[in-house]
Amino acid sequence: MTLEQPAAGEPRRPLGPRDPGDAWVVASTGERYWGAFGAAGLLALDPGRGVLLQHRVSWSHFGGTWALPGGARHQGESAVDGAMREAAEEAGVPAGAVRPRLVSVLDLDIWTYTTVVADVTNPFDPVISDPESVELAWVPVADVTDLPLHPGFASSWVRLRELLTVRPVIVVDAANVVGSVPDGWWRDRAGAAARLIDGLGALAARGIAGDVLRLPESRWYPEIVVVLEGQAGAAASVDVPDGVRIVVAPAAGDDEIVAQAAAHAEGGHAVTVVTSDRELSARSVSAGASVHGAGWLRDLLDAR
Repeated sequence: MTLEQPAAGEPRRPLGPRDPGDAWVVASTGERYWGAFGAAGLLALDPGRGVLLQHRVSWSHFGGTWALPGGARHQGESAVDGAMREAAEEAGVPAGAVRPRLVSVLDLDIWTYTTVVADVTNPFDPVISDPESVELAWVPVADVTDLPLHPGFASSWVRLRELLTVRPVIVVDAANVVGSVPDGWWRDRAGAAARLIDGLGALAARGIAGDVLRLPESRWYPEIVVVLEGQAGAAASVDVPDGVRIVVAPAAGDDEIVAQAAAHAEGGHAVTVVTSDRELSARSVSAGASVHGAGWLRDLLDAR
């Protein structure tokens, strides 16, 4: 494959490349892909309005079709950061308006396209903010295939649509996980729980590989529910990281964990309970959850 710089004066980059990533990757067979370091796009899902789509201007690649806001990744930029930046540049998606749920990667060896599926957490109206869009619209999920779609998006939509209902949740038995490491946690249960919550916040931000969660696609960003009990409940006063929710058990912690697992499973979520307690594990499975031991979570927390 070879790299080809944008033509001087082309509407996409009227002053030439703004970043080394702004170039065409040309395959030996002649196919052209935009983005020297790959490309990324944002599939923003609003529960009431549908999917945010971009009607592409006629001079763009497959102009006149509908696809996701997205574009070439910058040098050294993660796929998620690239998708968020491009969505802000092309559709005015505000910072903090969406939360990633999963990452799907199309890998062609010479080039990759990463789709970041994200849930709208703060509703917004898109704004055309660069020359590559004719129109931006929220399209109901059921109506997406009624539009003339960009071929790449059309092929991925078949798979991604089925994943829009998959919402992983991890319910953490904090007492069991904290107690799995003899680091003096018994002298300060609330402090130990706070350290666990901080680590879970970092895990929620970087996500978990799909195969680790027994789910398809590259990476997922599950909601993490931390159940605290007894003295550890004082940790509920800490600043809670994004993607983490704290539940203080009003009575027995095991009962609350089972209740959380059952409620999420009944809501259609893919639930994983983290505990090494055998009895609680059995009750969690009966409630519709899968179970991993404390060591499984510790390995994820220790990974960087």
